[in-house]
Amino acid sequence: MKEFDIKASAINTIVKEAKAISRLKDFVDDDFEQAVEAIYQSEGRVIVTGIGKSANVASKIVATLNSTGTAAVFMHAADAVHGDLGIVRKDDVVICLSNSGNTAEIKVLVPFVKLGKNPLIAFVGNKDSFLAQQADFIVNTSIEQEACPNNLAPTSSTTAQMVMGDALAVALLEYRGFTAADFARYHPAGTLGKKLYLRVSDIYPNNEVPKVQSEDGIRRVIIEISSKRLGATAVLNENEELLGVITDGDLRRMMEEKEDVGDLKAEDIMTVNPMTVDSDMLVSDALNIMRANNITQLLVVNNKTYKGVIHLHDILKEGIL
Repeated sequence: MKEFDIKASAINTIVKEAKAISRLKDFVDDDFEQAVEAIYQSEGRVIVTGIGKSANVASKIVATLNSTGTAAVFMHAADAVHGDLGIVRKDDVVICLSNSGNTAEIKVLVPFVKLGKNPLIAFVGNKDSFLAQQADFIVNTSIEQEACPNNLAPTSSTTAQMVMGDALAVALLEYRGFTAADFARYHPAGTLGKKLYLRVSDIYPNNEVPKVQSEDGIRRVIIEISSKRLGATAVLNENEELLGVITDGDLRRMMEEKEDVGDLKAEDIMTVNPMTVDSDMLVSDALNIMRANNITQLLVVNNKTYKGVIHLHDILKEGIL
């Protein structure tokens, strides 16, 4: 059996596709700019269509546009000529993906798009094709060769389409001034969204509020930390003002360093000026503080008033890590 070098094959594919992508920067021309402008100025949606593997890429571009503030709808080119053309509305902009630009379905679909006077943007690899000649704006996605050794399977060409789709979406995102807060509105259920909107106040009220007085003995401190199950307790003075914090780690170090602990008080082993967070802080920022200081909990303080504790386990439950 002929020996086959799997690693060499994979590397060759990556090199070919990387070369195809590197050429794309030369294709960001006036047509690309005008295509972005047409979408930005449109009062309708972006309808993205294609056939075969280009349809798969079109679907991904739609998802990217929607998640970054540009309303988009996928329309399969084959289904479009069998009734789905009704998806296209008066003010919509149509993006059509086709490497050859000459497939039968595209030749049937394009005249009807033009009939509706919808702006047509072509992601096309052949600037002399039917699609390119009919388009209002051409986004050049041409490649020198596919990564496939037979130069047949759509590989480099679909990668080029994907990258140009991302370039279009990001250009629109920046043009619109789309912010992280806007992004969170479109991703409320995912980890990305939670990082952008979930706040300490959404979590800490679910926890117990461990606290002891500065004059309390060690037995009281141990019971409080153990019963509240947060690995720490706040230490307050008689006016309920925060003085410090005692963690289970502090207790372990105390036992290692001292033989007689019976007479110790909370104020004797607490860490003064503990790290605190405001309830309005993003949970992701609180997590960064924990990571930077190698700790697992933070005291929540609002207007100098101790409110509770947020623990690393709370953040884990939310799936942010």
